[in-house]
Amino acid sequence: MMTKVFTVPEGVVLEDLLSGFPHACAVLDERCKLVSMNGEFERLTGFTKDLAEGIFAEFIIRSNINNLMGQVYQRVMNTGEAVLVDGDILNRYRQKKPTRFSISLIHTSRKHKTKGLLVVMQDISALESASKSRMLKSWTADIIGHSAKMQEVFEIMPLIAHTDASVLITGETGTGKDRFAEAIHCNSGRSQHPFIKLNCGTLPPNLLESELFGHVKGAFTGAVRDKQGMFKLAHQGTLFLTEIGDMPLPLQVKLLSVLDDSSFYPVGGEQKVKVDVRIIAATHRSLRDQVRRGKFREDLYYRLNVLHIHLPPLREREGDIRFLLDHYMVQCCRKLGKETKVFSDVALGELQLYSYPGNIRELRNIVEYCANICREQNITPESLPPYLLNMPEGPALHTESRLSTAPLSGVNQHNPECGTEEDRSKERWPELERQMILDALKACRGSRTKAAAMLGWGRSTLWRKIIQHDLG
Repeated sequence: MMTKVFTVPEGVVLEDLLSGFPHACAVLDERCKLVSMNGEFERLTGFTKDLAEGIFAEFIIRSNINNLMGQVYQRVMNTGEAVLVDGDILNRYRQKKPTRFSISLIHTSRKHKTKGLLVVMQDISALESASKSRMLKSWTADIIGHSAKMQEVFEIMPLIAHTDASVLITGETGTGKDRFAEAIHCNSGRSQHPFIKLNCGTLPPNLLESELFGHVKGAFTGAVRDKQGMFKLAHQGTLFLTEIGDMPLPLQVKLLSVLDDSSFYPVGGEQKVKVDVRIIAATHRSLRDQVRRGKFREDLYYRLNVLHIHLPPLREREGDIRFLLDHYMVQCCRKLGKETKVFSDVALGELQLYSYPGNIRELRNIVEYCANICREQNITPESLPPYLLNMPEGPALHTESRLSTAPLSGVNQHNPECGTEEDRSKERWPELERQMILDALKACRGSRTKAAAMLGWGRSTLWRKIIQHDLG
């Protein structure tokens, strides 16, 4: 607890007393004029003793809390209660430094009534820098990323976590959108409450509506009891809606209503349910393009896109591939109870040149394959998944993936009449994707699980695309 009154024994020289303080100190008289100060005060403010003595403190101690400082000085004078407050100080050279101010009452002896103030100022810029460093480390503890693009993401995430606004996370399949969404939740004020995840692209519209908003008994055939939806389960927490771009238009209307009113009606229900939920949405699609095509509501897009994080694809994260390969190899071998395997220089070269259309998910699958299949401690190119080195199929998969994931914008500079790259890739992509699926199924002898892993997709994604391309 801070001392209310600082007493100076009679006969003590203030300058000698203040010189023993490790922080910038100054003594103010009853009129809040500077009486004495130490060397640290001169260094922090840039004003020497000769210039500052006899000047009103507010002209020397220039701070962003100066408008209130006069009231603070007076309150300490009247009550004797010490005050501790953080702010900034602007020194003589207009350099701003974070500062912690401690203001206490002072008099020369208990018998004398003459009062003044002791102002102690601690430069906390180093503390703030260390705090930011610790915060950045806490975000990166479970998410590997040393590239410049990932550092940009890490720097903005704490700011996003400390707000309650809706967040839209974009990025290609396999870039780790769900991991980042959960990291935001775990570092937010809602971390003690549920984090609920729902994939909007894997359920039929009717079932998706029931999953989101719940239903009452008898609402439809098979509704034998009341069921709480994801919104209700996520009350006071976070609801993560992945693949939001696949949500049907009728449900988009209802979702927009919930975002505006924080309430909804369960399917078949007549009583409105009030909820307090933060929404984090994610998609690998371009929602702007979906809006232009009439497949996504523009008002919902702007309602979700209050804060935006874009996760770069693995091929754009320079230097991260090597770290990720080593990280997942240690994890896999530890799980299997094996000694950690290492990639040979040739195998590592092949893996670093690969474009990873499935991004981190595909890279992890490759590492798991090598950890399980390779019998030697040193992983050679022959121990890599066959499709990586299969020249008839590998380059095709490589090229098609680039078509699907590269930025699609601008007119062809060589022949403007050919239209945009986006238009041409859209025309070719369905055919290329269909062939890519066929090649993967053929290479895996019809195993959908292995084919999905080869393509860097989940089984449900592959199943939807098989139906979409009439391959069932």
